[in-house]
Amino acid sequence: MRSCDAIIVNYNAGKLLADCVRSVLADGVQRVIVVDNNSHDESLAHLTSTIADQRLRILENSKNLGFSTACNVGVHSSSANALLFLNPDSVLGQGALQRMMEVLYSDSTIGMVGGLLCNPDGSEQPGGRRVFPTPRRAFMRAFGLSRLGRWLPSLCSDFLLHKEPLPDSPVAVEAISGACMLVKREALDDVGLWDESYFLHCEDLDWCMRFRLNNWLVVFVPDARVIHVWGACSRSRPFFVEWHKHYGMLRFYNKFFRKLYPGPLWWLVVLGVWLRFGLVSTYFAAQRVLVQLTSAVKGGTRV
Repeated sequence: MRSCDAIIVNYNAGKLLADCVRSVLADGVQRVIVVDNNSHDESLAHLTSTIADQRLRILENSKNLGFSTACNVGVHSSSANALLFLNPDSVLGQGALQRMMEVLYSDSTIGMVGGLLCNPDGSEQPGGRRVFPTPRRAFMRAFGLSRLGRWLPSLCSDFLLHKEPLPDSPVAVEAISGACMLVKREALDDVGLWDESYFLHCEDLDWCMRFRLNNWLVVFVPDARVIHVWGACSRSRPFFVEWHKHYGMLRFYNKFFRKLYPGPLWWLVVLGVWLRFGLVSTYFAAQRVLVQLTSAVKGGTRV
């Protein structure tokens, strides 16, 4: 009988963590391994006070090791045939894990599957199914040019597929989201662990690329629903998150696309990534100032 362990990396997920663990335990998982990255909120206390299950194991890191490293800590603590990597702000729909397991083992060439990531209102989230964000595709999306993809698909296409019609059955895609990844043990042993050089973001793209290069299929399962409270664990640190997102994207490009670009063009790619980071950071800074001004006005304070 095939076994499955769930690995959940937690960092200040609050009460969402217990909801996540509860949904996985209810779907027949062998064990839930929570790897905590030195959280300083009530998430672990709430988890242990509300869930008493022998299948739950908590590993506490002495500092925030980042997502990839924490995932690998969980891998080393598991001997299951399959490993489910799930964000702590996610809740498995009824039967979602069993459906993903069914698809994962339906073909010997399938190495990884992911479910349909949904917002709390049931709409599909971006990122759950996608093609690789090459520098060209990322540039088109970052600067709004992907909107022209309807008329110029070969030039301005987006790398996110959530606006495409939902397939009727499981379908191979280039990449899925690290928020929900179910992986075969033999595929993981062949491809290797998560790349720990990524701290946060783009490590999932890296892994999908490495699975593809090792001839393992990555499959999107549309009838395995997963509710994901997008950004619940990171919205309090927007600058920190954006820095690692852009740094991670550059590492991904350098690792898999650098040789395809001549020197001057490569430096334009680097410039474009950091230009976008500057624009996003300016937007967040302006938002913060606006919130402070609004709060001051409501409080009757002169500014």
